[in-house]
Amino acid sequence: MSTPTSITSKILTPGIHWLFAFIPISLFLEYSHASAPMVFFSAALSIIPIARLISTSTENLATYTGDAVGGLLNATFGNLPELIIAFIALKAGLHEMVLASIAGAILANLLLALGVSFLVGGIKFHYQEYNATSIRMYSSMMMIAVLSLIVPSAFNRFFGTAEFAEAENSLNIFLSIALLATYGLYLVFMLKTHADFFTSGSSHEEEAHENRLSLPKAIGFLVFASVLAAFMSEILVGAAEETGEVMGMSSIFIGVVFLAVIGGAAESISAIVMASKNKVDLSIGIALGSSIQIALFIAPVLVLASLFVGPEQMNLSFNRALIWSLFLGVILASMIAGDGRSNWYKGIQLILVYLILAMMFYFIPESTA
Repeated sequence: MSTPTSITSKILTPGIHWLFAFIPISLFLEYSHASAPMVFFSAALSIIPIARLISTSTENLATYTGDAVGGLLNATFGNLPELIIAFIALKAGLHEMVLASIAGAILANLLLALGVSFLVGGIKFHYQEYNATSIRMYSSMMMIAVLSLIVPSAFNRFFGTAEFAEAENSLNIFLSIALLATYGLYLVFMLKTHADFFTSGSSHEEEAHENRLSLPKAIGFLVFASVLAAFMSEILVGAAEETGEVMGMSSIFIGVVFLAVIGGAAESISAIVMASKNKVDLSIGIALGSSIQIALFIAPVLVLASLFVGPEQMNLSFNRALIWSLFLGVILASMIAGDGRSNWYKGIQLILVYLILAMMFYFIPESTA
């Protein structure tokens, strides 16, 4: 049982929880009508510890429910910050920013989170080995997901006129239903019929049970963090457009880099921490599994939600820069991670590609993206 002294010591120890201070700061800046960039970046910093709290609560719940239900909880709540941010932007009619955040979240997981994980793990350990077979499964699923995004994007490019608007809307609805069905079957495959296929070699179940939160606390923290995430996301998205205008950044760049990295902060941090503990199978599973969830679950859910929320239906019509970036991200991640052994320089390679793509989206003219 924790004593008041130990609790105080944990609070005073530098860590991600210190960023909770930006919640009242963001509220003060918002209601004092401070400049949009100050509000935006303050709200962004406040969402990072909230996302981490959601991830921690879900991990604790998984210890009570077992692997199958726990995996479903992670699939549902692991990407909750991304979903909340995208939903708020969807409600505001910022479809281009939503699509950019979807693509950016996939790229951030495939390149940035995986790259930093390899770098941190490689610095601590000479090399790390993992299950290459599961990586190939993740990679094939990601390639299928990206290919599925090409169909509505190509349809919009060749037939994106008022004459074919109804057909394009119908195509996106039916495609979203198909992607959700595929995601459901993927969960059955991963959690039921072939659960051993994705199991990490090391087990720390006993340690997790010793340090876990009580069930009421885990549920309470999850609900509390979800409400906080929704509230702070509304402030974040509300300041996003004006921030882009003031700082000369396009809505695509804000979505690809800022909204994507902020929303995926929890999973990225978890993946990095697991790699530093030499649990590289779990680290890769978090990074690549999250990308699959975004492509097969979050993207179609947002399309269907746009039928009831926002000014009009959102379609998965990604621009050419986003589509080619996704292809490059999937192919490169598959090539680098496919041999079952990682080192710090592989991490540098992945991070470098992410930075190159981020620079491209910063300088590319928005009208021609």
